[in-house]
Amino acid sequence: MPGKPLIAIVGAGNLGSALAFSLHRSAYKIEAVLARSRGASREKAQKLAKSVGARPVTDAASLQARLLWFCVPDSEISRAAKSLAGALEWRGRVALHSSGALASEELEALRERGASVASVHPLMTFVRGSRPPLLGVPFAIEGDPVATRQARQIVKNLGGQSYSIRAKDKAAYHAWGTFASPLFTALLATAEQVATLAGVNRGEAKRRMIPILLQTLANYAQFGAAAGFSGPIVRGDVETVKRHLRVLRNLPAAREVYSALGRASLRYLPVKHKRELKQVFDSRIE
Repeated sequence: MPGKPLIAIVGAGNLGSALAFSLHRSAYKIEAVLARSRGASREKAQKLAKSVGARPVTDAASLQARLLWFCVPDSEISRAAKSLAGALEWRGRVALHSSGALASEELEALRERGASVASVHPLMTFVRGSRPPLLGVPFAIEGDPVATRQARQIVKNLGGQSYSIRAKDKAAYHAWGTFASPLFTALLATAEQVATLAGVNRGEAKRRMIPILLQTLANYAQFGAAAGFSGPIVRGDVETVKRHLRVLRNLPAAREVYSALGRASLRYLPVKHKRELKQVFDSRIE
């Protein structure tokens, strides 16, 4: 379509697949899905390409796409860029990558060849079997002017929200995102383990936790962290916190998580009896 560049996706993992489907639904023409020449990577590329009307390729030399979007693991971005640097004429092309932690300089090999490059990261989680819509998703963008303008237009067409980020802030930004999703998932896995102390198996614990989790997120969304915080710590219920720590002796890792989050509560949230609670978290309750 006029104004929409022909795109090639490099990598067919969870992010690359979700992005390809969103681009396809937004009437972008995906020319190809580029992957390794053998193994699971090639099979994924073939499957994804078929789903979005593209062709799977292992050799970039034939690509006509004016925009290549790298959706490979962070450790492979620079290597992939270097491997493709000599395969195409890069002047007039745009290259994007979607690492949350790394800046556009990972594509320096293509920039040196004349490409305009940028990092474009959606603050969203992508797992196997899930293709979350990108409507309303914030995208952090930094890089060269031509590439960032192109990226912002694409994000707008996808229904996302773009904003600028400084290259030096990418690591902190990604740490923030890690707290919001992967470490939150780790907290849920820890909660499942704690449920076993109450005689509830992990599968049943997951089912029973869903209502309170959904309400907690709803409270956070509506009222914010301070007003959405509840339970014994906000009330300053020292004796209940002591009981929790005693029973968690049977799960040392969970006890460490409880104490760490308890200390964070004292620092960032409105809590009664902070001094007494701090003493409890800092001591070894037996």
